[in-house]
Amino acid sequence: MRRHLVTTLAGAAALALLTACGGGSPEPAADGPQTIKVALWNYATTPEFKAIIDGFQAANPEIKVEPVDILADDYAEKVTTMLAGGDTTDVLTMKNVIDYSRFGTRGQLLPLTDQAAKLDPAKYSGLKAYDLDGKYFALPYRQDFWVLYYNKTLLKQAGVPESKLQNLSWADYATLAKSLTKGDGANKVYGAYQHTWRSIVQATSAAQTGGNLLGGDYNFMKDQYAMTLGLQQDGALLPWATASSQKVSYNTMFSTGKAALLPMGTWYAATLLADAKAGKTKVEWGVAPLPQRAADGKVTSFGSPTAFAVNKKSKHAEAAKKFVEWASSEAGATAVAKAGVTPSLQSQQILDTYFALPGVPSDAVAKKAFKPDNVVLEMPISDKSSDVDQILTEEHELIMTGQKSLDDGLAEMSKRVKNEVG
Repeated sequence: MRRHLVTTLAGAAALALLTACGGGSPEPAADGPQTIKVALWNYATTPEFKAIIDGFQAANPEIKVEPVDILADDYAEKVTTMLAGGDTTDVLTMKNVIDYSRFGTRGQLLPLTDQAAKLDPAKYSGLKAYDLDGKYFALPYRQDFWVLYYNKTLLKQAGVPESKLQNLSWADYATLAKSLTKGDGANKVYGAYQHTWRSIVQATSAAQTGGNLLGGDYNFMKDQYAMTLGLQQDGALLPWATASSQKVSYNTMFSTGKAALLPMGTWYAATLLADAKAGKTKVEWGVAPLPQRAADGKVTSFGSPTAFAVNKKSKHAEAAKKFVEWASSEAGATAVAKAGVTPSLQSQQILDTYFALPGVPSDAVAKKAFKPDNVVLEMPISDKSSDVDQILTEEHELIMTGQKSLDDGLAEMSKRVKNEVG
């Protein structure tokens, strides 16, 4: 998974980022504000980063924060290169738990176990995902999970009440997507858009069936794949091959009214809010719970937290720890919520802050969407996670493009994971 858009470093800064190396011993304190560097992605289009940095600096004027901006698609590779080269960038954003597990188990991050012990696991969604054999090397500041975005205007034109989306099964979703599909060619409006990531099929299946993405038996995905392939065959979804080859943006599909329904992460709300404020979209949107296997009123979604960690080579470790702690605090969570992003810290006060933002849907359907009964980690943490993820991604493409039948693709997933990963 995947927070996406575009911004990059100036060439000289990027070169300095990749070639800098550090010795790991603290620098002596200097007069004036101390400067710490924070590695992050797409600073200009990821609103919570500026909100956290501004808020932290206001509360800690003795510390200056310098963003190290990296292109989102290159982030994991660049940070891996940085750490391998002894780079001293102080704070590292953990984009996903797979990367975190790799960096943490390699001994490249400073322990934050004492700081994590101060946080209440019942209030911090995603905190347990950073437990590596009883030790913590990062603290979460945001928690994303998947919901269903919908175009209010298209539903109204079709005579579909928004309340219908409050308790939707996947079978209901498929029926609705077909009924909302209109037109053809350049004027076609798809009933739904499902992005090319494997998660919408595979992670949904795992979360809602109890299946294990690392287990090597993937028959639990069959129903979700069958529904998705059926919608694609019926023309209610943009074909996977088209979306992939043309690098279609889910934001373009939804914000221009080309798709009525969009399963996507909560992070997308911040993009919609910013685009509406900038006049880039006029779509009136709502948000509903992710559809379920059974419409029994309970909502299980999947998602992933995002965290900050401290580089073991940091020369300003104490200041860096202070930044990480502030980001996960109530003050940090409030700053994140005001940026239109769901923080890790969950409380009614934080939710009220979020729903008070201009443009955020605050009806009963939306409020249920933002309080799922269960959020399952998108990918389990293991030293095998990265290798399994690669196999599942490759086989997902072959199934969705029809290069393999569903049964053959699922069988090949199982065979490869067992043989190549063990």
